[in-house]
Amino acid sequence: MSPSNIRNIAIIAHVDHGKTTLVDTLLRASGNFRENQQIAERAMDSMDLEKEKGITIKAKNTSVHWNDHIINIVDTPGHADFGGEVERVMKMVDGVMLVVDAYEGPQAQTRFVLKKALQQGLTPIVLLNKMDRPTVEPERVKDQVLELFLELEATEEQFEAVFVYGSARNGWVSATPDGEHQEMEFLLKNIVDHIKPPKAEPEGCFEMLVSNIDWDSFVGRVAIGKVTRGSVKLGDRVFLLGKTEGEAAKPVKVTKVFQYTGTGSSSDSAVGIAGDIVGISGFEDVDIGQTVAGAADAPALPFVAIDPPTIVMQFSVNDGPLGGREGKHVTSRQIRDRLFKEAKMNVSISIEDTDKAGIFNVAARGAMQIAVLVEQMRREGFEVVVSRPMVITKRINGDLCEPYETLYCEVPADALGGTMKSLAERKARIDDMKSHANGGTTIVATVPTRGLIGFEFDLMTISSGHGIHSHLFKEYAPHAGPMSTRSTGTLVSTEDGEATPYAIDTIQVRGKLFVGPGDLVYDGMIIGENPRMDDLPVNPCRSKALTNFRTTGADKTTGLTPPIRFSLERAIEYIAPDELVECTPKNIRLRKRTLSQSERQREKKKLEAEFESAS
Repeated sequence: MSPSNIRNIAIIAHVDHGKTTLVDTLLRASGNFRENQQIAERAMDSMDLEKEKGITIKAKNTSVHWNDHIINIVDTPGHADFGGEVERVMKMVDGVMLVVDAYEGPQAQTRFVLKKALQQGLTPIVLLNKMDRPTVEPERVKDQVLELFLELEATEEQFEAVFVYGSARNGWVSATPDGEHQEMEFLLKNIVDHIKPPKAEPEGCFEMLVSNIDWDSFVGRVAIGKVTRGSVKLGDRVFLLGKTEGEAAKPVKVTKVFQYTGTGSSSDSAVGIAGDIVGISGFEDVDIGQTVAGAADAPALPFVAIDPPTIVMQFSVNDGPLGGREGKHVTSRQIRDRLFKEAKMNVSISIEDTDKAGIFNVAARGAMQIAVLVEQMRREGFEVVVSRPMVITKRINGDLCEPYETLYCEVPADALGGTMKSLAERKARIDDMKSHANGGTTIVATVPTRGLIGFEFDLMTISSGHGIHSHLFKEYAPHAGPMSTRSTGTLVSTEDGEATPYAIDTIQVRGKLFVGPGDLVYDGMIIGENPRMDDLPVNPCRSKALTNFRTTGADKTTGLTPPIRFSLERAIEYIAPDELVECTPKNIRLRKRTLSQSERQREKKKLEAEFESAS
């Protein structure tokens, strides 16, 4: 098959606009599955976390065989924190299908992914999705998309993108908003007609840029990319070019060639031809962005620049009193190896050793991205302690600068006041406000990145779950000054042991509790929230004194308020700078960085003395 019969396309969109559902529908329409074959919804979301959260986290590729054509499709994440997954696949494809909700219109991540695609010169096709809903406004949304094309300096050819209307969930598309419903083959035809074939040379020395890395339990690392010249097959001798100029190329014998079809891959006698997206194995070590070539002296292929991370969190060994009881990977060496393995698979995460043993800095795009990594590690049997997210500051022209983001927020009318108050506390600058016919208001604001930490949960509380928001990195600008995003203190345990109903009953009047009777606690563990700003030491293990008239069976349990149980993301964004989250396979606990109460008091007095002497 020649490159002229191949099309490589990425599905890009804001989160929850229907990318993965569209891929499912295209796979069914192409005849890749038998009629009676049971296919799970969101088949491309293979990770457990993706299925649970309902979002795409890792970019994945598949292919559709249609009318003598191979259409390689890359399903990309829509959440801003996983933007690195989108950026690195742009070198694999020659066009993009931009999926936009026909009511919500372009959102923050729509702008981000489209900008990256247009900068690479990729041809877009626009699908206005969810046309089966009664509230759609396709003409308004089309105008918004075209305005976005102009803002992002699209070429004339890109601005003349084909617009298609449809419902990925119901499996139909149309050439116009009110046109006849057609089968999904109409969309495949548009891809073949309007997306250019890959620029690839069938003859010549093999050449491929590694844009993704997978893992196979039989052959280990699998380098995935688009073959830009020549071909590759089982047993070929290729070279992995060095990461830096002057580094020697490493010879590699290809142990398998993977072709991606449906929701899996095939490797039996597979041949990677020019223009096709394939995976090859045989590497001891390979990184995204490296070039694999048929000759050791071949020039390295250029790789798309990845936006730098904006936040950093500390990972450390679980040194608490309950450490090592639940996990099987608890040493600093095991944690370090796992983190550096993740850095090889994810180009938007970077890992650094610190000057303290067993503590590592993990930098990423957002708190959610790191929370997903921590959750994966928990499920793999790791125990780890993580800090609150901290923004990465820079010195620019002598001024201390921090990252700022553009926030897009839509709230009901009755939540507007509370949302504006919360944004003001987070040092936000309101750029635009628009009221809608449905009573809602869209707020566009510029906010320091640290001001967005914990904002999602505040917004859910203020709007009773009806507010939606998205954000996008904007720039580094002068530091906004002190900011407090939590107006409460904590209830801190002073004892090690098991929380008792009697103690919980006496403590719950002082604030909201995070533990219940029978939970294991320790000195320095945060067991609740104090409505006042200071921390309050409490003893959750205290038991009732026994007499002839009072027995253990008489403990009061019916009047106890159920404890608040934090999700991992909520815990990470809730804690203060002097607090940590202890993550184990079975529990998420909040704790003070310094466990001993007496040591915390000494540290506090020392800071106060330093402040007084400085002033």
